[in-house]
Amino acid sequence: MISIIPVSHHKQKKAFINFPYSLYQNDPHWVPPLKLERQEFLDPKKNPFFLNAEGQLFLALREDQVVGRISAHINHLHNERYSEKTGHFGLFDAIDDGEVARALFDAVCEWHGKRGMTQIAGPFNLSVNEETGLLIDGFESSPFPLMAHNYPYYQKLIEDQGFTKLKDLFAWAYSAERPVPEQAQQIADVVKTYPGLTVREVNMRHLKKDVAIIRDVFNSAWSKNWGFIPWTEEELGKIAKDLKLILNPKLALIAEVDGQPAAISIAFPNYHEAIKDLKGRLFPFGIFKLIYRLKTNKIKTARLALLGIKKEFRHDILAGLSVYLYSEMHRRGQALGLTGGELSWTLEDNEKINRGIELMGGKVYKKYRVYGKPI
Repeated sequence: MISIIPVSHHKQKKAFINFPYSLYQNDPHWVPPLKLERQEFLDPKKNPFFLNAEGQLFLALREDQVVGRISAHINHLHNERYSEKTGHFGLFDAIDDGEVARALFDAVCEWHGKRGMTQIAGPFNLSVNEETGLLIDGFESSPFPLMAHNYPYYQKLIEDQGFTKLKDLFAWAYSAERPVPEQAQQIADVVKTYPGLTVREVNMRHLKKDVAIIRDVFNSAWSKNWGFIPWTEEELGKIAKDLKLILNPKLALIAEVDGQPAAISIAFPNYHEAIKDLKGRLFPFGIFKLIYRLKTNKIKTARLALLGIKKEFRHDILAGLSVYLYSEMHRRGQALGLTGGELSWTLEDNEKINRGIELMGGKVYKKYRVYGKPI
């Protein structure tokens, strides 16, 4: 018999956070998140996501043993933007047992139904601007930061509950241990001659100012993309604070035309390389290992997470601006001693951006799926 428990106090939230550490203990590709970070992530007082959202965590128990977990949450910014009544689910983890999955999703559907939602989509952990989608292909390697990882059987567990595909997302493997492809370099050489075009690094001394620029470009460049939700000032402020320790300005670029922000290209070191063996613990010694690894160039890969161009700067020669930024990131990555990394995520039907990545030699190596179903 499965019991579903709404998380309501500290002991239950601790169990919710700890469950994946036992579930994935034999998965060599799982990267244990830092428990302190997970605690803050799920704290409505510390995570600005909850300024525009509400939610409930659920645990599944069998004979007092945790066998699954899930979140039900409503992103009011999403529903306001798309005039929908869509509830989201996320943070789904479970043993390979259809009864457990059914009980968890029944609880999610009931919770959303009581709040007037007419459909459910996910997984979103917790926002489309964070971990999005279920890994359905590419289980042979560890995830990069802010990318999901799960067992292959999750796909059947979810689809057996009546969920169908809404959208697939791609993650691209990329090698920096080779020159920029000739055709891409030719495009880049032409683009960089555009009058008034300059590319500069994010200024870490004036990070707040540059974060505002990044937010403005993001909210313009991504505005027509499927599922887009604008970054709030509070959300991006927290992200900037969290990444300040690891962000390398050489991999955080702002392109300007006549002094006006036109595009951004932001990659961050794959800090999963530095935390994988910490087992989620910073103390007593994990913090020193992390700092040492971050400061001594022990990390050899990076994730290019953001590359976008404002709509008004996608004309003429600037149509190739993304390729120029890709090539510039390639050059800078090589100079830093990086061997490659991941470009993620892109929409399956974003043909222009996907063609640009293919032109640079990127290969799709992981696929994620977002599901939906009516209540």
